[in-house]
Amino acid sequence: MFIVNVEGAIYKNDKWLLVRRSEKEEHAGGLLSLVGGKVEKDGITSNILEETLKREVAEEVGIEVSNFRYVNSSLFETDTGLTVVDIVFLCEHQSGEPYAKCLDEVSEVFWMSTQEILDNAVLPVYLKGNIKLAAKVLQGD
Repeated sequence: MFIVNVEGAIYKNDKWLLVRRSEKEEHAGGLLSLVGGKVEKDGITSNILEETLKREVAEEVGIEVSNFRYVNSSLFETDTGLTVVDIVFLCEHQSGEPYAKCLDEVSEVFWMSTQEILDNAVLPVYLKGNIKLAAKVLQGD
């Protein structure tokens, strides 16, 4: 068995929205990441990945997103040994001003340029990779 997780590479005004994960989080607490979360069994629904991402973004940072475009998928293991399938989507900021709405999951929000992310020595390699791939998808638009 595995967990399905979705993340949003949210782009606005030449910057990406990143969050600092709460120290309370079981996996990667305190690290910067894209906004997202686990797919939950909530009846039969279409577009489950996109709907999950909309819900998670609204719950964690209080904004609405739209125009989802697939970026990539990967498989990883959490700090506690759970296997996760992670799917990243490029999405557009639709409305709202992001803030750390759910402090149990997010402690801070940041807007950073692609270059700021790539030049930051402490950011995880997988985050930089996802941003590079999302930027390529964005350039294809």
